[in-house]
Amino acid sequence: MQKKLVLFLIGFMGLSLFVHAGGGTAGSRGTGGSDMSREVKLVYYLWGAEGAANQDILKAINAKLKADLNTTLEIKYIDWPEVATRYPLLFASGESFDMAHASPDSAAPYYTLAAQGALADITDLLGTAAPVLKSAIPEETWNGTKFKGRIYGVPTLYSEFTPYGYVSSRNLREKYGLPAITSLETMEAYMEGVVKNEQFPPLNGNAVEANNLYRLMVAHTGEWIDAPGLSYTQLYLAASSPRNFKDVLHPGFTQEFKDWAVRMHEWNAKGYWQRDILASQISAKDNFNNGNSGGFITHQPDWTGNYGALQQAQPGVETDFWCIAEGKNKIIRKLGVENSTIISANSKNAARALMVIEKFMTDKSYYELIQYGIKGRQYDVVNNFAVRPASYNQDRDAGGFAVWSLRNDRFNIPYATEDPRRYTLNAAWTKTAINNPYVGFSFDPSKVNTEISAITNVNAQLGVQIMLGKTPDPVEAVERYRTQLTQAGIVRLVEEVKSQLASFTGTGQ
Repeated sequence: MQKKLVLFLIGFMGLSLFVHAGGGTAGSRGTGGSDMSREVKLVYYLWGAEGAANQDILKAINAKLKADLNTTLEIKYIDWPEVATRYPLLFASGESFDMAHASPDSAAPYYTLAAQGALADITDLLGTAAPVLKSAIPEETWNGTKFKGRIYGVPTLYSEFTPYGYVSSRNLREKYGLPAITSLETMEAYMEGVVKNEQFPPLNGNAVEANNLYRLMVAHTGEWIDAPGLSYTQLYLAASSPRNFKDVLHPGFTQEFKDWAVRMHEWNAKGYWQRDILASQISAKDNFNNGNSGGFITHQPDWTGNYGALQQAQPGVETDFWCIAEGKNKIIRKLGVENSTIISANSKNAARALMVIEKFMTDKSYYELIQYGIKGRQYDVVNNFAVRPASYNQDRDAGGFAVWSLRNDRFNIPYATEDPRRYTLNAAWTKTAINNPYVGFSFDPSKVNTEISAITNVNAQLGVQIMLGKTPDPVEAVERYRTQLTQAGIVRLVEEVKSQLASFTGTGQ
């Protein structure tokens, strides 16, 4: 399944608070009412599959936790294909567990879980159970986690941005004397060069490219930003600008959408993607890594994270990334709540769980174990980069945990397989990014579930066809699309989103 990882920028302050790189026990600070003489086992749910060496890494973690906090962890996994179903069930079933990952955009949204009473209120516990952690996270970041003035999750301290763009081959561009991609026009010039000179198209992907091309349209158009109400894996809603974020619309009813549909029809006719793209099962990124595509559309962390896989598959191939939102001054600063660690309302050990979270986020030795594994087995550090040891064996030593919410810029070690431009871009975007106006808002779809289902069907059929230029007449197809959206209930959906945003901001109707 497509994993949508959303990632985040935190203004980091108070570095002097991190004075214990290697330990300190619970006896040196408050315990939040937890009896430290009582041994506790915490159940921690994580997304993803268990790696071959995960049990060994966990054993090392538990040895430290037992010595410092009289605590151990049991980690349970929800594999990626099951996240959409098993993750909401984890809370709906009333199962007893202690910790899990949460996000406002997940299948069971953070704010919805808080409203339903599924999460422990940790507001008053933070100062006694995790004072170092409480001080380390900026007040504005804590504020983003609040629901009705109370804190229900621990936000990440990691800076990351996820704007989408087109990844191209620098080698092909230089080989054929093509311009650097800085606009739609230069992107078209590059794609023309690929079509003319190569046996593969510039975007050799599958049906997912319809959504990717739609993302480019939203990013390219005026001050538009993504808006809530529909899943971002389909042709979703937009807002007219960050300032007017309550002015929600469906782009399908705009002239900009019609113009884009015509353009996509032209791109299809010119062979910018393969004729059988709707039947293809291989992504453009996989085809690019295998030397069978001129580029692919993705977000910045995926592009920079692809560096190692590309170098292994195609040594010497370099890439460039045209980020449309950057040129439009629409890089969104995402706050820590979008990657949080929560404690279940059913947990009998909330204070102890907070102590463990504090260790992972503010103690370097714990951080490196949970994020990188065992030094000398899963990783070594060479020239300030994390690398695989010479003895590393994939079948024996592969391991790691999907714990983005526990990350911290202070302790992050870049992987040698990452493109270093990730960090130079992050540093630049930190200065120019705009705040996400929807932080704290969770759309409740219960009143419009029927409409959402019908709209999703329209998008999956005609919407995808339009974005990939597969209709005979794009203008006629857009008119038909608008009619079908209206019949499906798009007006009611947009009105419901606007109504909830008005209530959220306290402005009324």
